[in-house]
Amino acid sequence: MEREIPVLYKRKEECCGCTACYAICPKEAISMVEDEEGFEYPQINENKCVCCYQCIKVCPIKAAREQ
Repeated sequence: MEREIPVLYKRKEECCGCTACYAICPKEAISMVEDEEGFEYPQINENKCVCCYQCIKVCPIKAAREQ
């Protein structure tokens, strides 16, 4: 069974822009992309992603929801 590409956020309010996911990615599959307001949000390159989910595990917003 193939693992799915992680979903870092569905709405911008679900991302604080801390770059933790970007920093932890072992394959450098995440880049920070600036939106029209100048805020940076992570974007996953699906060709590089190995679905290790380290980005999900390190996310402070997702970690807070788990508790």
